[in-house]
Amino acid sequence: MSDDRSFDEPLPWLTPVEDEDEPRGISARKMLAALLVVLLAAAIVAATFFWIGRRNAAVNGPPELIHAPAGPYKVKPPTSGGLDVAGESETAFETSAGEDKDSQLDLNKMPEMPVAKPVKEVPKTLPPNEKKEPVPPEPKPSGAPGSVVQLGAFANQAQAERAWTALSARFPSVATLNKMIVPFSGGIRLRAGAASAADAKQVCATLRAAGENCFVP
Repeated sequence: MSDDRSFDEPLPWLTPVEDEDEPRGISARKMLAALLVVLLAAAIVAATFFWIGRRNAAVNGPPELIHAPAGPYKVKPPTSGGLDVAGESETAFETSAGEDKDSQLDLNKMPEMPVAKPVKEVPKTLPPNEKKEPVPPEPKPSGAPGSVVQLGAFANQAQAERAWTALSARFPSVATLNKMIVPFSGGIRLRAGAASAADAKQVCATLRAAGENCFVP
């Protein structure tokens, strides 16, 4: 069996096959048609706005012209020289121009105001029938020095009494001490007298451990 085909003819199984899945490009006709559609739409929009503008002009008529008044728009003041301001001085202008006039204030032209004297405070005196209550002396502790526990300072004796009741009910060691109400200029001091300095420090340490405030003076 002879093969009459020439050697230059490619074999059918060696011919490349086109890929059918590859997207094809847009043809020149389709691109031209799309461009014409866009231009036509733009022309329609422009014509619509032009028609709307002409219609409004036809309805409203031509724009109104505003005429200027017949008289002059600048009027010369009847008096030349401007406004006369009281107290006007040329010092500022001369100083800005570089002229040093060594200006001084004329204190004679300014009325001198008298200086008010300070008012002396009159000491308060008690009426003849009223006597000043003496402050009771501070009670002395019966124990040794340093055997007093300061429990707090209060505005009045009622608050100090309530504080003593609360502390003595909460801490049995405080209930065994001697209550001391000590008045002073700012209120009332609540203190407690112990038998010794060691007892006072032990009671104060117990109060501090429970979150209370105290100190041994």
